[in-house]
Amino acid sequence: MIGTSIPQYIFIRLCIFALRLITPLSIFYVSFSLAEHPTSAGGRFLLTWSVIEAAFWPLVYIPRKRALQAAAQHPPLLEKEERKALFWKIWDYIPHPEYYISRWFLGARPGEVRRDNVKEFFEWALLNRGTETEDELVRRAQEDPEAKIEEEAELKEYVDGIETMLGRPLLPGRGPAKSLRLTIDEVNMRHRPVVWYLIVMLVDTLTAAYLRYNGFLLHRTPLRSSLAIFPPRPATLLSRHLSAAPNLSYWYRPHTSKTRLPILFIHGIGIGLMPYSKWLSSINTSDPLSPTDGSIGILAIELLPISFRLTAPLPSPESLVLQINSILIHHGFTKVVLASHSYGTVLSTHLLKSPLTGPKIGPCLLIDPIPFLLHLPDVAYNFTARRPQHANEHQLWYFASTDMMVAHTLARGFFWAANVLWKEDLRGRKVTCDEALSELPDIT
Repeated sequence: MIGTSIPQYIFIRLCIFALRLITPLSIFYVSFSLAEHPTSAGGRFLLTWSVIEAAFWPLVYIPRKRALQAAAQHPPLLEKEERKALFWKIWDYIPHPEYYISRWFLGARPGEVRRDNVKEFFEWALLNRGTETEDELVRRAQEDPEAKIEEEAELKEYVDGIETMLGRPLLPGRGPAKSLRLTIDEVNMRHRPVVWYLIVMLVDTLTAAYLRYNGFLLHRTPLRSSLAIFPPRPATLLSRHLSAAPNLSYWYRPHTSKTRLPILFIHGIGIGLMPYSKWLSSINTSDPLSPTDGSIGILAIELLPISFRLTAPLPSPESLVLQINSILIHHGFTKVVLASHSYGTVLSTHLLKSPLTGPKIGPCLLIDPIPFLLHLPDVAYNFTARRPQHANEHQLWYFASTDMMVAHTLARGFFWAANVLWKEDLRGRKVTCDEALSELPDIT
């Protein structure tokens, strides 16, 4: 990821401006060509491409943007006592109460956040509510008045707890502040031109060639689902290996070591495995034990919805755990080293907690881990609500946060209470947490 210097700021703003200019220029050129049709080969090619770019916006981006605004499928609600225990646990890990409230309420001042605002926030954060209409709220209260009374008492306890934490009373009623509620807020995405997706396809193809050269084999999903991915992936057409999971493709380097564990790697948000390819290959090329002990096997899972592709949404964590378990069984791995980066550490949380995969995980390397202290607003705010100012923030905002499928994954598939990882969850495990390695992108 780039830094914060002025030349880098100018560079990234020019890149974003150029990409965003392609579609309006294409529409203008198509309109101009209606009056004066180009006669040269270059002009006809430019017109054809302009038609593709102009059509992509209303025929692909707009319908897909509307479809991706659909309501999130929340995980099962925690039991009342579990919710209370979770609230008081996070209560103990809020170092700066005023900052905590202000950030979750998008920089609101103290007087703008009142009791009803905080109540509404915890309705979302702990009870998975926030999308009901007034009629639906009234109907639910009429159908089960006792449950409604209990819910109100529970929410009052949370609001009172926040007042105690702040050391001051909250004003009654509702203030003008608006809270950040990822799974019910609008999915904030930006259009990308077709040229951008061709760049992604080129990078993906070069990465595939590099990994194949270094002994990795692509295990693709069935052709029907592989061909539904945009931009197309030429490597899938050349692969004879079928994935053991219906929705996950992965790269596999065979495991021949007699004394060491294979590695399960899960990448973060970015352009797929490209930023990690050199690092993954160097694990064996720089290993002095390989000639005598054999090479370390590597399973590198591909999460295409967070890799700048147009594809199906990311499956639920429960489904991903089952599918990764199928991959481990297929290759005969009963114990692996788990390495993950950024968003990949979110999936690592579920792998560690699952009775299916938890026992199969040995040492862990979590790079730029997200799941710790997820109740704090920084991760959600920086990814979805922060106004970019510096060069690296503009890069994160345009090339990651507002990508169609990345934005959908964060807004409709990220549930903090399910993804959070506590110290006690790692008890008895050998875990290393680190900031991004020099070969890895710093996107958190």
